[in-house]
Amino acid sequence: MNFDVRQLALHVLTDRVLSLGRDMVTVATAALDGGATVIQLRDKTASTRLLIEEAVALRALTRERGAMLIVNDRIDVALAVDADGAHVGQDDMPAALARQLLGPERILGVSAGNLEEAAEAIIAGADYLGVGPIYATASKADAGQPQGTALLRELAAQHTLPLIAIGGIHAENAAEVIQAGATGIAVISAVVSAPDITAATHDLRQILFAGWRGKNML
Repeated sequence: MNFDVRQLALHVLTDRVLSLGRDMVTVATAALDGGATVIQLRDKTASTRLLIEEAVALRALTRERGAMLIVNDRIDVALAVDADGAHVGQDDMPAALARQLLGPERILGVSAGNLEEAAEAIIAGADYLGVGPIYATASKADAGQPQGTALLRELAAQHTLPLIAIGGIHAENAAEVIQAGATGIAVISAVVSAPDITAATHDLRQILFAGWRGKNML
């Protein structure tokens, strides 16, 4: 799929538990107000019906705001609501099958925690790699051990595919991951748990684009 990598700059993942009682559309709207470029629907506990209802609402919102909607894990839901794409982890649907179902016009993101997983994801047709966890995180129980920025540096040196760093990223360390080679970042608690979601998102966006300017990516 052809797209501007800047569209992948700032993923905000939804999380009903960490959102402090605020509903998903409210959180997503505030994140978009702050400059999020991707809303990634992630809800591991919702029924399929509820997940589709959430996705329909977020699809309408992201279209209105010119942002992307990526559905985490659920290829069927992504297709059902005509999302921009889907993201799969190593324990989800195999990336090659996800690519086959999504077709060439939708974005496929694949999680990679090492060089081998990254190479396999690229062969399978990933449009971007979700790299991490970079730092320790409590937002994802299945995230695994933190990698630091070394893997980002290795992947950036070997591949041209966009790298989206995830795991424990916030305003104090976001510049470091961009300097290490990340194209963008994906966050959960740094935004959805913030008292002011819009301000938290705006701060991260400013850091991201400052890093891009420093690397002549703008």
